[in-house]
Amino acid sequence: MRSDPGPGQGWGLIEAPAHWRAIDFISDLHLQAGEPATAALWRDWLRRSDADALFILGDLFEVWIGDDLLAAEPQADPEFPFLSACCAALREFSATRALYVMHGNRDFLLGTGFAAASGATLLDDPTLLRWDGQRLLLSHGDAWCLDDRDYLGFRAQVRSPDWQAVFLARPLAERSAVARALRAQSEARKQDEQASWADVDQATAAGWLRASGAATLVHGHTHRPGRHDLGDGLQRLVLSDWHADARPPRAEVLRLERPGGWRRLALAA
Repeated sequence: MRSDPGPGQGWGLIEAPAHWRAIDFISDLHLQAGEPATAALWRDWLRRSDADALFILGDLFEVWIGDDLLAAEPQADPEFPFLSACCAALREFSATRALYVMHGNRDFLLGTGFAAASGATLLDDPTLLRWDGQRLLLSHGDAWCLDDRDYLGFRAQVRSPDWQAVFLARPLAERSAVARALRAQSEARKQDEQASWADVDQATAAGWLRASGAATLVHGHTHRPGRHDLGDGLQRLVLSDWHADARPPRAEVLRLERPGGWRRLALAA
């Protein structure tokens, strides 16, 4: 896994075929066996979707501790068969449509085994999508939350090839225990009313857009869906997280279509 480039140093590139008329973008589903309602909503939408392509911009899964979990015995961890079933649902979608997946801050260990099981193409972060005369920059967004310095330090550590090689060499049971501890820490922070939440740095986002020649940035991570005007014709579109059991429930798809442009599809009422 290569390190993330800085503005002007490079990005992935997807050239959309001319026949694509509808493209869907989602992120931050945080799929896990303990939240079956969200997974059921997602599977139902996958079966019904009429999009030509789906881009999942990070944190599809709440946790992913290595592709070898797909070959583990079901009794090894109740999460493993659930994750395998999610890959099967993706494989059904990708059999007839284009599927792209970007790493997030929870599932950064998705690898070639996941890609083979799901039929997905793994994306660099960021990736430039060229479609119908438009240039769109796609990112998970976590690397650009510059005020979250503790997280950025953690991110640099776990994205390093050396750290990942050591972690993936550990037994699955040990990796599962580490993942549970990290999730517990994350949940505790969510409950901390004094905790501050960093957003994507506007100047950094605008800089990447100018460097790539794109007018629109699409990203997730912050769980704050909306549109931000960056000036000079540039905009930042933020994806929704998914949580079917929340009150009110959250599950939204951002769609780009020809004709019609951008619209948000609310899947949970």
